[in-house]
Amino acid sequence: MSELSRTFGNENVDPAEREARIRRVFDTVAPRYDLMNDLMSMGTHRLWKRVLARMAAPRAGQVIVDLAGGTGDVAALMAGPDRLVSVCDPSLPMMAAGRARDRSRRLAWLAATGERLPFAAGSIDTLTISFGIRNVTDMPAALAEIRRVLKPGGRFLCLEFSRPWGPIRPLYNAFSFTVIPRLGAWIARAPEAYSYLVESIRRFPDQEQMKAIIERSGFADVRYRNLMFGIACVHAATKRD
Repeated sequence: MSELSRTFGNENVDPAEREARIRRVFDTVAPRYDLMNDLMSMGTHRLWKRVLARMAAPRAGQVIVDLAGGTGDVAALMAGPDRLVSVCDPSLPMMAAGRARDRSRRLAWLAATGERLPFAAGSIDTLTISFGIRNVTDMPAALAEIRRVLKPGGRFLCLEFSRPWGPIRPLYNAFSFTVIPRLGAWIARAPEAYSYLVESIRRFPDQEQMKAIIERSGFADVRYRNLMFGIACVHAATKRD
């Protein structure tokens, strides 16, 4: 098991050290991150992100944040001239890669972690996060921050890998633990980083567990939608007060 994988599963690791190690993962893979996502998912991550953007239903006048937004691909799907859409991510190299491709200049870019959001309480209409919640250092703290910055009635949408349908699980696991690290070594030249990412997916709560975690964080109307037999899942919730 790699140092990064041990870090993810070790509760005794200092949170600041864990955060720094995870940050290095994304800084390392930033130049080839989108290409790797295309190869690992055979392009389906783009379809999943479009589902997330449609569920977010961005409207005129809204303030929208895509947390852990990386290169800004999800934020770009929600952007428009009549709304403010921000990418918020702790990795400067990831955002630099995205800003270089942001020809519309409609996105704002902010460096911050999920546990320390740089927004006033009750200032955000919609907050999305795709494939990022599993990499926060303290999920309850991040969810509390998300709830804090949302307006009453504001919406939280989380796209993440989840627990696939039983019959396809063995094939999915075999692909994840053998093919993905090799692709990471070949394309991104970062096999340890992608071994960590696979391990973080394996340890992530399943659909019902994640629903319960979001409910315990004070959100209402929590529900989820499975994508591709549960390989990925969108959880949606509302801040009631």
